[in-house]
Amino acid sequence: MTCTTLCLHSPGTGRGVGPMAMTRWWRLVLLLVLVLVASVWGCGPAQARQRDASTDCLSDGLKESTVEATLRLEQRKRSTPWITSDMTVWVPRRWPHARHLTFGEKSRQYHQAMRCLLLGDADPQSRGEWRPHDPVVTATDTTVKVHYVAYEWITSEKPVSVGPWEVIPAGKTWMIYLWPPTLQTIRWKQIEVDLGGLNFSDLAERASSSTENRLVWKNRLPEEVQVEVDPPWQRWLPLKLSNSLWTTAGIASWWLCASILIAVAALRAKPAEAVAVHGPAQRPADGKVAQRSTENVPDTDTTRDVSLTRTLLEWAALSAGVALALLLLGLQEQLSPRSRALLCIPAGLALVFAARPWSMGASRISPGAVPAEPARPEGIQRRQALAVMATTCAVAGIGLLMILAHDVFGLPQSLEPKTTTAFSRTVLALLGLVTVWLWLAAMFAWAWRFAREGGLLHKQWTRRWDSAPAQCVAKVGCLLAAVAVALLACAWWANKRWWDRVNWLVEQPDPAARNASLSRMVANFFYTDLRWLFAYSWVLTGVALLALLRFRNPPPQAHGRRRYERLTLGPSKPDLLLTVSLFAFFVGIRAAKFAGASALYGVWLMLNLFSLYVVLALGRRWSVLSRMGERFCRVRLGTEQHRRDLLEKARQYRNTNHQMHLLDKGHADGATCEQLEKKLRQLHQWLVTACRDDPPEHISVLDVALAWGPERHWWSNAVRAGRLAFWFGTPATALLLYYEAQDPYGRQQSLSSAIGLPEFAANLILYQMAWAVAGFTLGALWRLLPGRRSHTRAWLLTAAYGIPTVLAAALVHLMNTDPRQLLLYAALLLVVLTLTSIWMDLATFREERQYWPSGFALLLSVHQLRGLSGQITWVLAEVGAVVTLFTSLTR
Repeated sequence: MTCTTLCLHSPGTGRGVGPMAMTRWWRLVLLLVLVLVASVWGCGPAQARQRDASTDCLSDGLKESTVEATLRLEQRKRSTPWITSDMTVWVPRRWPHARHLTFGEKSRQYHQAMRCLLLGDADPQSRGEWRPHDPVVTATDTTVKVHYVAYEWITSEKPVSVGPWEVIPAGKTWMIYLWPPTLQTIRWKQIEVDLGGLNFSDLAERASSSTENRLVWKNRLPEEVQVEVDPPWQRWLPLKLSNSLWTTAGIASWWLCASILIAVAALRAKPAEAVAVHGPAQRPADGKVAQRSTENVPDTDTTRDVSLTRTLLEWAALSAGVALALLLLGLQEQLSPRSRALLCIPAGLALVFAARPWSMGASRISPGAVPAEPARPEGIQRRQALAVMATTCAVAGIGLLMILAHDVFGLPQSLEPKTTTAFSRTVLALLGLVTVWLWLAAMFAWAWRFAREGGLLHKQWTRRWDSAPAQCVAKVGCLLAAVAVALLACAWWANKRWWDRVNWLVEQPDPAARNASLSRMVANFFYTDLRWLFAYSWVLTGVALLALLRFRNPPPQAHGRRRYERLTLGPSKPDLLLTVSLFAFFVGIRAAKFAGASALYGVWLMLNLFSLYVVLALGRRWSVLSRMGERFCRVRLGTEQHRRDLLEKARQYRNTNHQMHLLDKGHADGATCEQLEKKLRQLHQWLVTACRDDPPEHISVLDVALAWGPERHWWSNAVRAGRLAFWFGTPATALLLYYEAQDPYGRQQSLSSAIGLPEFAANLILYQMAWAVAGFTLGALWRLLPGRRSHTRAWLLTAAYGIPTVLAAALVHLMNTDPRQLLLYAALLLVVLTLTSIWMDLATFREERQYWPSGFALLLSVHQLRGLSGQITWVLAEVGAVVTLFTSLTR
């Protein structure tokens, strides 16, 4: 939902809402936020509980226990190594706490007994391992069997504790130790380490047996288990680079490349040529038609405000600068929360002011044409600027007040989360909400500015913004506040899951520890989510590119009873750069994500641009309309009436071929074979007479009609294809998200990270945007791509994505990870584009829909001589490939 949609449903009399109304809105929002935040950590159960009293575990009773333990390290075809601990303990009944192990999992005695058995006196918060389920307890007459399984991932060079094991993945050599918190002084019955084919060495040389994949110890003390592992470079190198300057430099290169690209696109975009000849146009003589070039049309005194170009250049510079600043701030770990807040709040305020959402923006008015929007009085723009500036300054002032008056709220000067009260934590949370709100407002303001200047907004939306700016600002402010609160709620929920996981055996957690955990979370909330938010601000670059593309291709103005339009088969060179850039941003960059090469985003962006240009350059000369020639396009496609004549000829061609098909089957209906062949020759001659050179024999009027597409302008073709691809891509998005939810590491990250759920929602939106942009690109290049059949165009556009994908697959193979998700995305892209292309053919003959019982019947008629069975075979083959890949991924 946007400001515009909110304004559409707001009652009003067409007049702006005054300051008192705005104050009432913000008082209500502030009250709701304070109540919600205070209720979250002001009244938690940890406040009323005391720390567990130290209990005597009576560990002497465990000396007769029997223990077996196994550690498995899985790293093949995984980008993140996975370690699993499987431990079984047979506790003698003589241990006083043994019977408590059989109690209910929520009982105090069970927690105490299980903690004594698994953790002893170790700090629970030092062990953040995951458990697929609670320990399985089985009691017999003499023992109580406890089976405990835990797992963890190796994501950095920090030591990893899982069950009784300690894994130290430092450098090129990893160390594995058996360091159990309890049961250290007894001999374990059997100990096993399965390393999945990695090279290893038994440092203590006490193993009972050894194979290529595993080591086994029997009746050994835990301290005798010491294993040195030599992982392949594909595993230790990512860990070493994860927090290095190389990764930061790679991400910085992405922002620099994106900024350079949008700057080049803005500078190359000159005013598009006139779309119409003013006044009642007369059809030129046939001899003169042949001399007219599609590039030479009558000039008009078209004026273009440079505002949009300047806006894009400002965004290119600002986005790169802010991204680099955030990356550098991330490297400065010594900065206090106060310093970061003092930097981020003014920066967010400056970004809003730089966006100037009240600006009228660019305009294109041709002589004799009515402006799309009347000139706005200065008072309207002044009221809009006042509403935006007053609201953002008030929000920023609240944040700065909490920083400067920190002692009033019980916070230290550095805002470090050491010892805080519920009230001070609420203030910290409100400070985080203020900061995140400002950056959300900045991103929304830039998106609005791009869409407004590019003509992407509905006129009713802009009229509402002009008539009631204060009301629009208030409602959008409430929406952004709700988003900020939702982000805070996700961070709190993730923190609670972490707290419950590490304290699962603590009956009464320490309130001070819980308070410290909440304080750290709220102190880091705004900066963590702020960096995550701006990491997705590249979407605004895509919006800017689309806005500039739309601005250069406005809807044509009708002049007179008949007009000869500027005939274009596709985007001009500046427009082509914009279109290709959109495809590279939203579709192509996914290959780098699936390959786990986020540091190479800048390289991937350039590769996608290059591959699409190469495919288009190779295929453009073989497209149907290019082979027909420029003269044919001017003579047969120059006006709307000419295109209607072409569709009528295509319908006659289909009917004639259908009659010949019936005649071959012995179902003649009065027409002879000679008559039908003569009709086909006449239709082909109709094509030949408009061409400078004889066209290929196999190209028919139906081929030309389908190659032109359903709309008169390539932009309209692009919009139609984008809408179709959006809906066809919805099941593909569900499939990809389902797969990501099946991956253990991805699922745990979504559920345990502060930005996990927002990242899941962002992926959903970006997948849908990727399908829509892919369809938009297909429609924009529809007349330039070769192929008589529609699915050929889909294959070629997918091939443009596939060239960098081959390199990504090679990288995946080199890193010994799984390439199937990369292939699944490519297969889904092909299916979506194939279905889109078929429905584009159907839309070309949509005026005939009234003569057919269903759309599918019309589709059969359109493709009856163009291999519909072949297209169905292609689609079924593509769907079969998707099903096969998905099945192999989820096994």
